Amino acid sequence: MGDILLVTDDTFDSEVIRSRLPVVVDFFADWSAPSRAAESALESLSDTLTGRVKFTKVNVNDSSVVANLFGIHTIPTYLFVAEGRERGREVGSVGPRELRSILERTFSFR
Repeated sequence: MGDILLVTDDTFDSEVIRSRLPVVVDFFADWSAPSRAAESALESLSDTLTGRVKFTKVNVNDSSVVANLFGIHTIPTYLFVAEGRERGREVGSVGPRELRSILERTFSFR
């Protein structure tokens, strides 16, 4: 079963920037209904893409340094990182099919 790892300002570099796998970062807030709705898409994909993509989430209220560094103004925002660099982002909630399609294009896999 896939997992979505909560990362913070302190763990972002080790868990995301230095990850061997491509990483999806979900910038969210507990109080945000769209963020809660988006979580099911992430959970579904984290189950099917275990070992191919790492799924993480950053609470913008608790990790404002990372959120500000990446200019996150809307939640949810998905950041796609590979080899330590941002490869793309998606602003707003998306379903599992659309998110998988975005990941396939962004990270060049099927």
